[in-house]
Amino acid sequence: MPQPPNRPLNIVCLATYFKGVDFIRECKARGCHVVLITKEKMLGEDWPRDVLDDLIAVPNDAGPALFIDLLAFLGRNRRIDRVIALEEFDVVTAALMREHLCLPGLSSSRAKIFRDKLSMAVHSQRAGINVPEFVQLLNQEEVSKYMQRVPGPWVIKPRSDVSAIGIKKVQQPNEVWGVIEEMNARENLRERASYYVLARFIPGEVFHVDSLVNDGKVVFAGANQYGRPPLQVAHQGGSYISRTVARGSADEKALFETNKKLIKALGLERGATHAEFIRSDADGEFYFLEIAARVGGAYIAEVLEAATGVNLWREWARLEIADGKAPPKLSPLRKEYAGIILSLAKQEQPDTSTYVDEEIISRVKKRHHAGLIVRAPQLNRVTELLDDYALRFADDFVAIEPPPERPE
Repeated sequence: MPQPPNRPLNIVCLATYFKGVDFIRECKARGCHVVLITKEKMLGEDWPRDVLDDLIAVPNDAGPALFIDLLAFLGRNRRIDRVIALEEFDVVTAALMREHLCLPGLSSSRAKIFRDKLSMAVHSQRAGINVPEFVQLLNQEEVSKYMQRVPGPWVIKPRSDVSAIGIKKVQQPNEVWGVIEEMNARENLRERASYYVLARFIPGEVFHVDSLVNDGKVVFAGANQYGRPPLQVAHQGGSYISRTVARGSADEKALFETNKKLIKALGLERGATHAEFIRSDADGEFYFLEIAARVGGAYIAEVLEAATGVNLWREWARLEIADGKAPPKLSPLRKEYAGIILSLAKQEQPDTSTYVDEEIISRVKKRHHAGLIVRAPQLNRVTELLDDYALRFADDFVAIEPPPERPE
């Protein structure tokens, strides 16, 4: 393994969306020179300008070639040591930039696995991990045989988007053929059917495991359960809820074990991951849904820090700076329980001041969003609060907006 340079590291961060402030601050606190590249539409966000050595905005439609050329320009005066993607949509671009300068980190071929739902499903299935039966929307005979073998309902998912963006639930084969026909008539070639996957819809409860990985091993993980499946929230509205899974429970053990197996199968050497699993109502088994090579969104990092004292962004920064010299395991500072309720709000600046429970440790400050993070020593108290808030949020705040077909 190459030795770290005997000087402060020069780190270039990519963020298409507003993410990773704690990562940037931690790098600077440890003496690094930090440059952030974002899109023009995000330039006005509250970036930590006080610690950034440079903040560069590229056009909103900038492709990998421009990012690579910009990196080469930056490298003329400073030797670049790390390129880090802080946001999902930058993972592959960052990998291509690293490869251009032969830097350590996730390769573009590996990065694409974490961005492609078909690829991650194939690799997971080969590793013996439960995955809902799936087929690429490509070969008509294979799709037809799949639908004969696997009864509906199914979900049609874009291979590269995030969360519930672009996902459609379908019941009958004629619906599937209709969607395929419509897709293949699209002008944008990357929105045609081969860029989608058809998978069995599994009713059940959805969980997520958020991890830090070093030298291919999980050094820290936290397991949470969604109040309602994200797909259901996206399509039907209501509040998004996530809470800590009971510590030492059978669910937590099964999720941690599957998560370790998954990360090994997908070949991540270092970084943060957000993986989602569903526990089937039919057989009680966990099935892998998807994984991303980044810190989870929707305030997941804040909830995990509330419960454990571990800040995923800061610890990830330390792992990148240490370059394999970090401790083999991160121990949580506390073992409590936490959760979040979050919803779109009718009000531009929703007022949550009437929510006064002492367990509230943070209030979401975001236009047209209402949100609270709670923490307690007992899981039942967190659950009780979130269930109560879900009813109150429905009257006080909740606004419903159709899910986007593609990221904005």
